[in-house]
Amino acid sequence: MDIQIFRECCLTKKLCSEETPFGPNTLVFKVYNKIFALCTIDNFSDITLKCDPEVATDLRATYLAVKPGYHTNKKHWNTVTVNQDVNDTILLEMIDTSYNLVVQSLPKKTKRLLF
Repeated sequence: MDIQIFRECCLTKKLCSEETPFGPNTLVFKVYNKIFALCTIDNFSDITLKCDPEVATDLRATYLAVKPGYHTNKKHWNTVTVNQDVNDTILLEMIDTSYNLVVQSLPKKTKRLLF
């Protein structure tokens, strides 16, 4: 996967915003000011995504590329090294899951605007 495919996938999500709040080298995707994905820009080496804690543990056991989230809550976030042993299809599913988990945590009033 390259950064363009990653960006396009994130930006297709309803009410997604793209920002660089942590500096010019970290690209962050949010839905209603809640982060669902972030990555390095200059070398696009990894992507950090929200994940269900039980699934996160399974993914880490299954793939060498999946580690506890870098600079995030290790229980709820994974950092995935791109172009290692996680194929693009699975990575796209992980992005979708991350977005959906964040949307589920939004207030009901806000969720109604999304659906």
